Amino acid sequence: MSDLPTAGRFDGRDHLLPVRVYYEDTDFTGLVYHANYVRYFERGRSDFLRAIGVGHADLLEQDEPLAFVLSELNIRYLKPARIDDALVVRTIYEAVKGVRLIIRQSVERAGEVLCRADVTAVCIHLDGRPRRPSKGLIEKVTPWLAGSAEPA
Repeated sequence: MSDLPTAGRFDGRDHLLPVRVYYEDTDFTGLVYHANYVRYFERGRSDFLRAIGVGHADLLEQDEPLAFVLSELNIRYLKPARIDDALVVRTIYEAVKGVRLIIRQSVERAGEVLCRADVTAVCIHLDGRPRRPSKGLIEKVTPWLAGSAEPA
């Protein structure tokens, strides 16, 4: 066992990130507070990128620094998660379209989908203006996109 936190694992193109529901994640009923699913989804997207060799800190250190903002987040809550549940955040990067990355995510418990999200992230310059993804980012994410050959 390692003391390092996990960045999850891949199952084909799907990135799977295990998360545990802690007391701090819940509301007074013991159910996960709705806004915390957004946090789980953020962790899934970030760890997907980390697992393919794209760290956020690395993006900031490029000659032309790059960051992400969300321009769209559509969430569908299906069933509640509860304190102590072992969950999996499933993240699939579907496409890169200009400055946008199209991402599909879900939170699951024992294979059952509890929550789904369709996400559009936009690449930006540090002053907030949209920009195309860097060549390095495109090269690393392309094998994982829908329609690509099977990832390495």
